[in-house]
Amino acid sequence: MGRPGKYAPRRRAARDRQRRSVPRRRTVHPGYLPVRRRAAGGGDVTRCRSRSDRGRHLGFSGSGPALTAPCRPAWPVRPVSGTRPDEARQRAVYLRAELCRHEHLYYVLDQPEISDAEFDALMIELREIEAEHPDLVTPDSPTQRVGGAPREDLEKAPHSSVMLSLDNAFDDDELRDFDRRARELADVETLDYVGELKLDGVSLAVRYTAGALGVALTRGDGEQGEVITPNARTLRTVPLSITSKKLSAAGVPSDFEVRGEVVMPRAAFERLNAQQQAEDKPAYANPRNVAAGTLRMLDASVTASRRLDFYPYLLLADGAAVFGSHWASLEALHGLGFKVNPHRARLHGADEMVAFRDEWLGRRESLPYDIDGLVFKVDDLALQQRLGATAKAPRWAIACKPEAQQAETVVRDIEVQVGRTGAVTPRAVLEPVFVGGVTVSHATLHNAQEIERLGLQIGDRVVVVRSGDVIPKVVRVAEEGAERKPFRMPPRCPVCKELVERPEGEAVTRCNNASCSARLKESILHFAHRSAMDIDGLGAWLVDAVVDGGLVKDLADLYELKAEQLADLTKDTKVSKTRLGEKSAARVMDALARSKTVPLRRLVYGLGIRHVGERTAELLAARFSSVEGLAQATVEQLEEVDEVGPRIAESIRAFFESGRNRELIERLRRHGLRLEEEPAPPDAQPADSAVAGKTFVLTGTLEGMSRGEAAARIKAAGGRVSSSVSGKTDYVVAGENPGSKLEKARQLEVAVIDEAEVLAMLSVPIPEV
Repeated sequence: MGRPGKYAPRRRAARDRQRRSVPRRRTVHPGYLPVRRRAAGGGDVTRCRSRSDRGRHLGFSGSGPALTAPCRPAWPVRPVSGTRPDEARQRAVYLRAELCRHEHLYYVLDQPEISDAEFDALMIELREIEAEHPDLVTPDSPTQRVGGAPREDLEKAPHSSVMLSLDNAFDDDELRDFDRRARELADVETLDYVGELKLDGVSLAVRYTAGALGVALTRGDGEQGEVITPNARTLRTVPLSITSKKLSAAGVPSDFEVRGEVVMPRAAFERLNAQQQAEDKPAYANPRNVAAGTLRMLDASVTASRRLDFYPYLLLADGAAVFGSHWASLEALHGLGFKVNPHRARLHGADEMVAFRDEWLGRRESLPYDIDGLVFKVDDLALQQRLGATAKAPRWAIACKPEAQQAETVVRDIEVQVGRTGAVTPRAVLEPVFVGGVTVSHATLHNAQEIERLGLQIGDRVVVVRSGDVIPKVVRVAEEGAERKPFRMPPRCPVCKELVERPEGEAVTRCNNASCSARLKESILHFAHRSAMDIDGLGAWLVDAVVDGGLVKDLADLYELKAEQLADLTKDTKVSKTRLGEKSAARVMDALARSKTVPLRRLVYGLGIRHVGERTAELLAARFSSVEGLAQATVEQLEEVDEVGPRIAESIRAFFESGRNRELIERLRRHGLRLEEEPAPPDAQPADSAVAGKTFVLTGTLEGMSRGEAAARIKAAGGRVSSSVSGKTDYVVAGENPGSKLEKARQLEVAVIDEAEVLAMLSVPIPEV
């Protein structure tokens, strides 16, 4: 209420005149909308809904007494029937602005000005205005955060640039090694970093078009994610739209992308678990798992009912950075209204990084959300680009993890599992214990030698460790059990009952039966993994069902499955049987169809060749361009591939020399799987590129990237990469310790260039994290 002044008598006189008269139509300020209610004792009351004049009536009629309650009651208030469209439009604009402002104050700044009841009253009023005037509904209205029927499935879409993971540093030495490597690669004496908290949530990429929220994607496999736009719209810390004035002030284009982490605050997690307990439902393990599941709900109203916060950490436009420094990007995001984490700092050198890490790891229990470490990024974005990235992680950033959490528990039993390569691995069955954010009931024991080293027997009390997503493991025996029992590796496979063997020189015992159902199940799960063929819906119970039911005897059989076969499969639980059903079966069939066109590197990885991981599969696909080319490669040719040594080369040869595997490849071909690398589109091979149409041979160790990365960039720019020097070779790129290829290049008078020269010829953008 304003202070008394010389105009106070005039205001009182005007108010008295107004109360003595019947309200007439009048011009309505955008902050006002007359709202009629029956007053106590009869009569109508017209309330002012303005924040600036709370508790004042614009007038009343009838015999009832005037009311003096606040102008924003906690009950729903309906607009006067027949409100003029121009008045309703002004009021809707005002309400939208006010609701967005209060959302920002509450969810982003944590400085609420009004109560929940008052906020709800504003929201109800806006909904009712929009219901009476549908033409006033806008996509960025706060009422449109939740809308539409539940979806049947989550679509997938590619990221504008790859979303990489981060390498980890677990102690001071590893953090200082990161700083040293970065300085050496950047060729500078010192580096400035930005230190941030590593929130324990799930990554989200949000794209804006003309300032309006357009598409939101999960991280997925880093190259493509699931479209969860309806769910992202429910997050109050994700603006539905940003004005051109704000964008201009921040120096951000109207089309841009924001990447960040979605977390569930601890308080919201505790409330949710209290609700679960009240409804006699099982409690959730940790906020991260809840956030991940909530964000992928098919029904956005469920997402809206749970408190999730979005903390941005990257700003992009056209897949590239907008500003010259990471710090400037964070400041711009704050200016746009995003909830940028305030616990960040600009740091100079390794000593300040260590101090920042120690400070926040010591304070992490006082934070309102879980963190799983700290992140340090080179601040200068030009230096980030110079440092580049490996296939999985940028060289300009590092995650500092806290020490692995430990807990003590008792080993109830030791069981063995059979993996896809036949490895028979012992696993400890534990008394459930909470460690590293989850309840752990099993821990790997690796092999019989590890059990002997630990001196472990069934019944012992042990120390279990878990850090991040690492599989829990037993690190030592804390106390020998009173009735401890020794463990012996079984002489036969626990599944197929064939004899197992431990090859000379290896610590792992293996089942060599290629038809073992346990091996097949693990092979299918590996094949269907999102990093391989990405067959969504093909989970463990469904794999058990199709294998145990005799529907699938090898990987190629997956592509002979029928929807009706899958629909009738049932999942047995302790209380009931659940049928897969037609809709879920159709989704699996669609995922199988989509998997036929995945890139070659994913197929090579999915085949499950021993010792061939994601990175090696990528290098092999880049070098040989087809499964046939890989199958025909000699050991010597395979060893020419970066990071492929004798053991991996022999394993690849053994895989393709198997008649069973050759038949599998042929059947996959007949089922329509793409077994060769798709040629790059014409627009990816610019005719004016210095690399386009040229043939390169790589030799020696490159400083800023591996030979595989260099080959991939050359191909992306329209060039060719060969494994041997000939008269058709245009350039030999020589790194440190070059081999015989350099001498042959000199003999044939082929141009020899270094890494800096080939980088100057390339124009391939470096992926952002």
